[in-house]
Amino acid sequence: MRAAVMRDWQLRVDDLPDPVPGPGQVLTKVLACGICGSDLHLLVHGEESRRLSDELNEGRPPDPTSPVMFDPGRDTVMGHEFCCEVVDLGPGCENLAVGDVIVSLPVAFDAQGLHGIGFSNRYNGGYAELMVLNELLGIKVPAGLPPELAALTEPLAVGVHAVAKSRIAAGDAAIVLGLGPVGLACIAELRMRGIGPIVGADFSPKRRQLAEALGADVVVDPRDTPAI
Repeated sequence: MRAAVMRDWQLRVDDLPDPVPGPGQVLTKVLACGICGSDLHLLVHGEESRRLSDELNEGRPPDPTSPVMFDPGRDTVMGHEFCCEVVDLGPGCENLAVGDVIVSLPVAFDAQGLHGIGFSNRYNGGYAELMVLNELLGIKVPAGLPPELAALTEPLAVGVHAVAKSRIAAGDAAIVLGLGPVGLACIAELRMRGIGPIVGADFSPKRRQLAEALGADVVVDPRDTPAI
């Protein structure tokens, strides 16, 4: 398969072996994949981030609930905002069928532990033609929903989760600082919950326009107007 591989902290298009699904896993063809800001950050600042992470975890006992860390000296294929079509089934799969279009929580689990898809040497992300996913984590995409929209499920879920963790309630006002995909998802979720007024702040005129379309009552440019 063809893939955009992170190698020596640079992206290189290369041919890689096709992944093979194991028990309870499905092989999928990538239909759409978003480019997350965290992917760009990893590409530019990943070496320093990994060094700091190793320093913070030095001497700590292993945490079995934490994802297996990738080795930056080996190939990594990023991409965790994806929509895929199932093309083959591993042993024991019963819930999905070939031809199903799915999204998935971007993690994989096997006998070696938990792996962050797109941040793993074992499980490549959506910057490739094919991916292996755990069948139990696959969510079927409603018929007719374009793959490029279905691929937004992951960043939208992050925004929904953030609003839920905030414990915001009716009568509260909300301020969203930064109107990237996750910030915009927060605004949409806040509006769906009936929260208001909602203030959004971002330097980008386009992002402020999108925030208004999704339900922000007030949008401000931090260079001109303090958000708080």
